[in-house]
Amino acid sequence: MNPDKVQKVSDCIEKFPTYGYRRIALVLKENRKVIQRILQKKHWQVRKRPAGHRPRVKVVPSQTQERDIRWSTDLAMVWCGRDRWCHLALVIDCGSRELLGWRLSSRGHARTAEAALEEALIHRFGHLGRTTKPIILRSDNGLVFTSKRCTNTVRSYGLTQEFITPCTPEQNGIVERFIKSLKEECVWQHRFESLSQAQSVIGSWIRHTSTEWPTRPSGTTAGFV
Repeated sequence: MNPDKVQKVSDCIEKFPTYGYRRIALVLKENRKVIQRILQKKHWQVRKRPAGHRPRVKVVPSQTQERDIRWSTDLAMVWCGRDRWCHLALVIDCGSRELLGWRLSSRGHARTAEAALEEALIHRFGHLGRTTKPIILRSDNGLVFTSKRCTNTVRSYGLTQEFITPCTPEQNGIVERFIKSLKEECVWQHRFESLSQAQSVIGSWIRHTSTEWPTRPSGTTAGFV
């Protein structure tokens, strides 16, 4: 195998960990059979979704009447010029509709979702620790949120995961709506040259809209041990 091609495939997998050989071949403009052979030889095929029980949503609408009952999380893609496609993780309270945490990263790994969740916990409670009152964290069924690392992190902070029914994004409607507004009012209004520029502009937009995004009165809050 050509070492240069192997390295290019490795770099592409690091940047796009969910891509199969066809999409990698398109990105690298290579013969897909060559890419498939490299993936097979190196055992780099896309991992299958983990087997096992995934607790589905019991209440279809994502909205709640009190804060810190259910949080929603999701990932969005942002074009960042020379840094190419980057991944934006968000965590929103479904009761107050506050954006609690976010992280923009060049890689859509569980670490990105984990960082957004930890920022949300610090924003809400002032420090990291286990919640005394269970908070449900709702997400789609993507590989990031179903990964062992993400599942263990959520559990370690005392939150409970629940997953929407496949192909029903409306069950995660609040965070989906926020992403739509973010793209229409901020991301699509700019041509970012880098990840750092995107972070700065998105951060400014978030701070500006934090007082305008519709919120609900605070309800009973969770505490930390």
